Amino acid sequence: MTYLVNSLGHVQVNVTDMDAVTREATGILGLHVTRSDARQAWLASNGRSAELVLHRAEANAVRSVGFEAVSVKAVEEAAARVPQAGCKVLSEKPSLDCCAAGVVFATPQGHTFEVHTPIPDRIYDRRHFGAGINPLRMDHVNITSPEPAETQRHVEQIMGLRLSEKLVDDGLIWMRGANRQHHIMGIVRGAAGLHHYSFELEDFGDYRRLGDLLDQHDKQLAWGPGRHRPGDNLYAYYVDAAGVMVECSSGMALIADDDNYQPNIITKIKRPENVRVMNVWGTPAPPPWLAHHFPYAPVAKS
Repeated sequence: MTYLVNSLGHVQVNVTDMDAVTREATGILGLHVTRSDARQAWLASNGRSAELVLHRAEANAVRSVGFEAVSVKAVEEAAARVPQAGCKVLSEKPSLDCCAAGVVFATPQGHTFEVHTPIPDRIYDRRHFGAGINPLRMDHVNITSPEPAETQRHVEQIMGLRLSEKLVDDGLIWMRGANRQHHIMGIVRGAAGLHHYSFELEDFGDYRRLGDLLDQHDKQLAWGPGRHRPGDNLYAYYVDAAGVMVECSSGMALIADDDNYQPNIITKIKRPENVRVMNVWGTPAPPPWLAHHFPYAPVAKS
């Protein structure tokens, strides 16, 4: 199947304290605000108009996850596939007015996704040296689903994502897009929600700076630094003021020989046998990280 989606586009989150989340996103991550009013704030790590969009709300919850299509025609094709895959079109217009086209849809598992044309990017205005760690881009998201295999089927049929790796029991599934990054979406077994979103760092020294910045904000690393076996990326995690798990990642593997690649199936899924299978170095995932869940907002009524 041909890829309709290239990469992760943006994440939208409902938050009760938009000022606190914005303060951490700018002071720790180093994002900059590109647009704000009383209802919402757009933030980005580079020259793009938005990567993280915050909405002032009465409850903290992920609102939607957007993926950048390879073309306008790809958006149209994705929209046509939504009902065929057993999902529901919520809107045939992009949620962000900076995008030329988009389709928003809901899955039976309770997720709201969007396929949209690329968010405008001022490529020579990418560096913003502020107080934070200044990541390069938002690079992937891990969602939670009560039926991971069904969610996998939906994103394969609608967006053309391909399987890179998974646990043999479907408890964790990694899917890639046209940029051939090992994964732009992970699917974890659990109630519908978000496990984490990730920003890509440039240098290992950024992890030291991350830890010191968290200390200044009276916060701690939730896990890491370390290196994952699936994806081969470095990682460190913390939880923001809204309760969202944020990963700082770097060096994720690319799948160059895409058509001939055979997805890896991980058969060792219990500790202690799976510790080295999941991590090259660093400590095993702590229980709070494994149990973390940030809910999805109820699917909007069309």
